[in-house]
Amino acid sequence: MIVMAAQATPEQVQAVLDKVRELGLAAEVSHGTERTVVGVLGHETESVVDALSLLEGVERVVRVLHDYPLASRDFHPQDRVIELANGVRLGGDGVLVMAGPCAVESRAQLQAAAEAVAAQGVRVLRGGAFKPRTSPYTFQGLGEEGLLLLRQVADQLGLAVVTEVLAPEDVELVAAHADMLQIGARNMQNYRLLQACAQVERPVLLKRGMSSTVEEWLQAAEYILAGGNLQVALCERGIRSFEPAVRFSLDITSVPVLKRLTSLPLVVDPSHAAGRHEYVPAIALAAVAAGADGLLVEVHPKPAEALSDGAQSLSPSAFAELMGRARRVAEAVGRELR
Repeated sequence: MIVMAAQATPEQVQAVLDKVRELGLAAEVSHGTERTVVGVLGHETESVVDALSLLEGVERVVRVLHDYPLASRDFHPQDRVIELANGVRLGGDGVLVMAGPCAVESRAQLQAAAEAVAAQGVRVLRGGAFKPRTSPYTFQGLGEEGLLLLRQVADQLGLAVVTEVLAPEDVELVAAHADMLQIGARNMQNYRLLQACAQVERPVLLKRGMSSTVEEWLQAAEYILAGGNLQVALCERGIRSFEPAVRFSLDITSVPVLKRLTSLPLVVDPSHAAGRHEYVPAIALAAVAAGADGLLVEVHPKPAEALSDGAQSLSPSAFAELMGRARRVAEAVGRELR
């Protein structure tokens, strides 16, 4: 990491970038409130470090010892904020709620769910058009038709859209309809998909693999960042353990751990962790109290009739109750639910 002096000029920063590229290395720039930091990617030697240290405007060159330099706070010390559509922001001093059905089943179902979450102040509609299911005999989503419905309903209500993309060849199609691309737990280490998402101008929500460590998760995020897309958020959705009482064990400790290691926004998905709707509110409140930047919650107008994950979906009335409680918890820890 090349830390520029507080008085460094834009011309000096550009000269550093030119030198980095002349040395055959790649660079990413992070502009902070007090310092500009240049992240250098590639194999560096003592002579390279010395050459960069002597450039005008350079305060110091710091060797990064971990394997996710661009995701680290060394590169970007300040908490990052991702801008979505209609002025929606993920990160900073607010807690962003993204809610909607697990899967888009029909226009009527999606409309009812979207109206229910929008009535509670939610500004990001979640919903799956492509569904990766454990069994090939379960509902797999409506595909492109589902994407069109998501966009139409969201636009009608002034909402942004986050939805999952499964394959590299679908990235451009999903990006044409969604404001944020979700990479699911099963695809966290699908490196071709990560690289494809790095090539589009859409924020990416990267879910933690069900058996992945925090470091493996951050290295997966690094694939997207190193590919040129710096708009990455992480999503904790629980990890597989020996405990059968819940679908997955939510690693609440990952929230403070990641807050120390990275400045990427962190979202918690209490629905997939719980697997049962009655546990979702408590997990969501714990996530807000621990410092999560967002919640990803499944809401269905008729959970008992859902084609996907009905057991973990909240009804509109249960979601309204959760939002009221979550607002109070957010205020208690000096944040605002949005």
